[in-house]
Amino acid sequence: MSLSGKKIFVTGGSRGIGLAIALRAAKDGASIAIAAKTADPHPKLPGTIFTAAKEIEDAGGRALAIQCDIRDENQISAAVEKAATEFGGLDIVINNASAINLTNTENTPAKRFDLMMGVNTRGTFLTSQAALPYLKKSSQDGYNPHILMLSPPLSMKGKWFKPHLAYTMAKYGMSMCVLGLAEELKRDGIGVNALWPRTAIDTAALAMIPGVDVAFCRTPEIISDSAYIILNRSGKECTGNFFIDDEVLASEGITDLDKYAVVPGTKEFINDLYID
Repeated sequence: MSLSGKKIFVTGGSRGIGLAIALRAAKDGASIAIAAKTADPHPKLPGTIFTAAKEIEDAGGRALAIQCDIRDENQISAAVEKAATEFGGLDIVINNASAINLTNTENTPAKRFDLMMGVNTRGTFLTSQAALPYLKKSSQDGYNPHILMLSPPLSMKGKWFKPHLAYTMAKYGMSMCVLGLAEELKRDGIGVNALWPRTAIDTAALAMIPGVDVAFCRTPEIISDSAYIILNRSGKECTGNFFIDDEVLASEGITDLDKYAVVPGTKEFINDLYID
C-alpha cells in the first residue's frame, strides 16, 4: 500500500484527526492541501495551516496551506481550484472539518445550529461538489480517487437525537452525503466512504467538552492508519461503507491497539457517540 504521488485535499486539517491523516500520507510523499480557517495562532487551540504544512513537509510530503472558511462556497471553490492547479489535479478529498456543540434543542442558539449545519453538512456537500471534476479526471487517468467523510454510521435510534439534536442532524448530513455520492459516483469509479472511531479520540475539540478524561481515549493515529487502509483500496469496489476504525485495522490483521491508547495498557475506553 502506498499513497505516493497522490494529490489530497483535507478540510480542517490544521490539527487533530485531519492533520494525522495528512501526516500518514506525507510519509509516502503525497501532496497535501490543508484547507482550514486557522491562519493565526488560536489562544485555546494548537496549530495553524502553516504549522500543519511544515509538519507535512518534515514528514516527507508536499504541502499547500490554504486559508478557507468551509461555510463560504466561493472560498471552497477557490481553495479546491488552487490545490488542483498547484498539484496538477486531485485524487483524494478528506471531509474532516466539523463543528460540535452538544446541547439539547432548548439550549442550542440559532448561531450554533447554523455553524454546525454550515460546516458539517453544507461544507462537506460543497467541498465534494467542487472536487468532482478533478476526481472524475483522476478516475479516467486510473488514479483510484476517493472521498472520505469523518462521520458516523447512520442510526435512527432516538437516543442519538435526544441529547443533541442539532449536532446529530449536522453529522448525519455528512453521512447522508456518503450514501448519496457513493451511488451517484459509482459509475465514475470514485470511492465514497465514512470513517468513525469506536472510542473517544484525544483531540483539541474533545478537550473543550467538560468531564472527558483523555486517559480513557485513543490517539488520532488510529484514525489515520484506518484511513490509510481505506484510501489504498479500489474505489470501484470499496464504496458506500460506514467504517469503524478498529474493524478496518482488524481486516488487515491488526488487533493489538495498545499503541493507540493515550495511556498505554488502558483496557477500558470511552465509547464515541453513535457507537452502541
